[in-house]
Amino acid sequence: MEKIILIILLLTPTIVFGIEKADMVLVIKSESKLYLKKDGKALNEYHVAFGANPKGHKHQQGDERTPEGKYILDYKKEDSSFYKSIHISYPNETDKKRAKESGVNPGGFIMIHGQKKWS
Repeated sequence: MEKIILIILLLTPTIVFGIEKADMVLVIKSESKLYLKKDGKALNEYHVAFGANPKGHKHQQGDERTPEGKYILDYKKEDSSFYKSIHISYPNETDKKRAKESGVNPGGFIMIHGQKKWS
């Protein structure tokens, strides 16, 4: 079965300066694609890359996996050394519970970002 990450943007959809704002980001790991969507329609798509161990849901700190599920893009990290780093609200309550039951640290500070900035 194809695994996906569904991330809902914190901002409500609006049109600013004639540019449509997405109301959802959909990542399909098996396709290595990120889709920006509004009202269920794809506005744009991008090729994406994942950590060294991309298959399966993130379970603990250091497993180099990408979370799978519904998360909020809650803030942009302005001082990042990567292009447009946006924080994902991982771990959610389900992730925390699963990690506690397994006796591990779920990790955190997961970001969607572009390539490293070159000075």
